[in-house]
Amino acid sequence: MSDGGGAEARPEFWFYHLERQPLQAVLPVLVEKTLARGWRASLRFSSAERLDAIDTALWTYREESFLPHGTARDGHADRQPVFLTLEDANPNNAEVLFLLEGACESEPERFVRVIRLFDDADDEAKAIARDEWRGAKAAGRPVSYWRQEESGGWKKFA
Repeated sequence: MSDGGGAEARPEFWFYHLERQPLQAVLPVLVEKTLARGWRASLRFSSAERLDAIDTALWTYREESFLPHGTARDGHADRQPVFLTLEDANPNNAEVLFLLEGACESEPERFVRVIRLFDDADDEAKAIARDEWRGAKAAGRPVSYWRQEESGGWKKFA
């Protein structure tokens, strides 16, 4: 990992509470910021349908740019700066893991940062996020909670 600094043993857990924009609008921006840091990203889903929808969204979210990414169908995970997957693995040696829907991570130490995005309208997703928050805090891991402001920007609440 390129910027571990000891983070491998204690990854940061960031929680993004989606209240104003849908996942397909928020996720590409966060992935862009991850790539701008020189980090790779893995996006983990619990359904192939959502993975396919986000795959399309990453190619088309802005006319003037695209986010280079791939899936298992594309192969060569090790060459992908952003990899979309259903598997509990880190095939592209990503520093950042985005957990979406009900996807979970069995070995968070594989990453510098684990990011859970959850929709306010999804009670199951909120419950998963709460459980992960409690687990990360109990393990002594650094946690951050972000909520979207009316302007569309993010504000850190914890």
